[in-house]
Amino acid sequence: MGARRVAAAVAAAACVLAGSLTATSGASAAGPSFTVRPSVNQLYVLDAAPGEQLALVQGDDVVASGTVDELGSLAWRQLDAGSYEVRGEGGTSTPVTVTDFGGPPPPSSFYSGQALGDGFGYITTRDGTTLSANVSLPKGRSGPFPTVVEYSGYDPSNPANTTFAQLFNALGFAYVGVNVRGTGCSGGAFMTFEPVQSIDGYDVIETVAAQPWAAGKVGMVGISYPGIEQLYVARTQPPHLAAITPLSVIDDTYRGTLYPGGILNTGFAVPWAKERAAQAAPYGQAWAKARAEAGDEECAENQRVRLQNVDLATMIDDNPFYSSGIGDPINPSVWAPDIDVPVFIAGAWQDEQTGGHWPALISRLTGSPHVYANLVNGSHIESLSLGIFGRYADFLDLYVAHRVPGTAKKLVAPILAQALTGVGGLQLPPGIDYTGMSYRQALAAYEAQKPVRVLFEEGAAAGQPAGSPLPRFVRTFSSWPIESVRPTALYLDGKRLGGARPAQAPSPRVRGYVADPSALPAVDFPGGNIWSADPTYDWRQIPPGKGLGWITAPLERTVVAIGTGSVDLWIRSSAPDTDLEVTLSEVRPDGTEVYVQSGWLRASHRALDRTRSTAISPVHTDLAADAAPLPAGRWTKVRVELFPFAQPFRKGSRIRLTLDAPGGARPQWAFARTVSDGERVQVLADRRHPSRLVLPVVPGVQVPAAAPPCASLRSQPCRTYPG
Repeated sequence: MGARRVAAAVAAAACVLAGSLTATSGASAAGPSFTVRPSVNQLYVLDAAPGEQLALVQGDDVVASGTVDELGSLAWRQLDAGSYEVRGEGGTSTPVTVTDFGGPPPPSSFYSGQALGDGFGYITTRDGTTLSANVSLPKGRSGPFPTVVEYSGYDPSNPANTTFAQLFNALGFAYVGVNVRGTGCSGGAFMTFEPVQSIDGYDVIETVAAQPWAAGKVGMVGISYPGIEQLYVARTQPPHLAAITPLSVIDDTYRGTLYPGGILNTGFAVPWAKERAAQAAPYGQAWAKARAEAGDEECAENQRVRLQNVDLATMIDDNPFYSSGIGDPINPSVWAPDIDVPVFIAGAWQDEQTGGHWPALISRLTGSPHVYANLVNGSHIESLSLGIFGRYADFLDLYVAHRVPGTAKKLVAPILAQALTGVGGLQLPPGIDYTGMSYRQALAAYEAQKPVRVLFEEGAAAGQPAGSPLPRFVRTFSSWPIESVRPTALYLDGKRLGGARPAQAPSPRVRGYVADPSALPAVDFPGGNIWSADPTYDWRQIPPGKGLGWITAPLERTVVAIGTGSVDLWIRSSAPDTDLEVTLSEVRPDGTEVYVQSGWLRASHRALDRTRSTAISPVHTDLAADAAPLPAGRWTKVRVELFPFAQPFRKGSRIRLTLDAPGGARPQWAFARTVSDGERVQVLADRRHPSRLVLPVVPGVQVPAAAPPCASLRSQPCRTYPG
């Protein structure tokens, strides 16, 4: 649905749009009184009698039915494109046309005909739904302005939410915050990341770009939810989208955050979904109720379809396996190649919210002309840290504003860092000096940098307070995964990890534990501000008999690992299924143990996608058809993916791997619904059954000789190794 298709589709779009908008007036004079509003693979009924039974008719067939809610609304989703009628007690509506996700957009006049001014207003989408928007223009300057859009189900259009408006105004950009349908003062019904939100986003971009105060194409900004939404909008290829900057995002809704390894994430993902549902209820956001009570009739009108929101909790519970029909439309890794604009993406390995699996998205962005990736240890807000912000601001200047990067970032970045982490007195680290350059020269200098930056040991920068949002050192690479990576196996042998397969022993080398999710606290962060410079963790050792550990001898040379890892285990269990959690750590010569990364797998989800899996990246199908219990009494190979990470294991340190039931290794990710329940799990490691840890070793990476103070590393808690 990109620019290359717009010109050819204008005439057809005008026809489709005209038919759709006419249909919103509802039934004929002699027919029922309700209003029918067709949409993109959806259809809404408004103004109907509460409790009335309605049928959706296509041709001679009733394809769906439903009961009108107490607000007089009913919605049908996942409809095929085509002509439909709605039949009720008072008769049948006139035919309406439901369009398809891949259908043509409206003509350009649809967008240029809408007027947005500085302050609060509404954007009309192609199906007639209005989305609340708040425009903030740089004060004391004359336009037109380079413009950025933040789009999500939080409250970006709330006029009182000025944080990002002030930030981007200070950088010289007009800022537009827009609430997705079914949230805030926006109309329509809500489901997280549903395809119609992407189409709405297309309409938002084109409407904003058509405003006289907007200078050409616009960019998208935002961290977490609004960062993720950028991916969904960019896949629709709006002609006037210049670039996107997704920060702290996901690559795969199911595997990356909601069901990692097939195990439901009840610590963050489920509560987040429930919170989104609560905020999408009628007046679920207090600011929207205040606007309606103050006389905003559009905001009040737009609450009427909210009882047709999808029940997210039930949807999650009903889909414990991956389903392409449900999963693919909300899985960015599936359609990432459709994104055809420059991308600046950043995030943290140990992100306590969206998780650290997002780097798998980088290699899927094959349609983008430029992809700049920034990967760092740390928390959810690390993508806005000082080591990244300068390059981020330069990207917006170059690819959205089309100007030589300015110096305002030097003032803005330290203020933002202090607001997020509480650490003051910091400065933006040096970057490219653009003094005296033309725009072409500045762009060439930026593009001459290697596109993948790995920021190591965030929090331990020399001369800065411990825990500051700055890296100790940075290394750059040409691609992700890193081309020079060498899968390096360390084999389990008794309690040791070693570089050679175990010798064939006279009897099997078997170790076991009792899987007990209650043996440790569900999470390792008891509370407080996890984004601060010195959060307190409660990262405990696994109690005896409740898990297993393996450790190398002191390393004879420094090993730098960057990428995903694989833990390949031969197991058997006294139960037909079990949940596995593996954790990688570094044990320093002084006995301090540093957290690196974790991975999870429900054993019944062990089936691999053979076409996508590699030695360091096991990719599971997670399909119901592939699920299988563990064979009773038989050794079975399972591969657990270690989420991506970057860690220098220095000479003299030891690499440790632990295995237990899920829980206690992450600040927010808990797995309350686990199948583990006291079963005996055994691991076999011998020459015929080579259980092993496979690391993504990258040779030739130079690192500082001495390790940084343990407590300085952001989101990498430390403890004392008991052995």
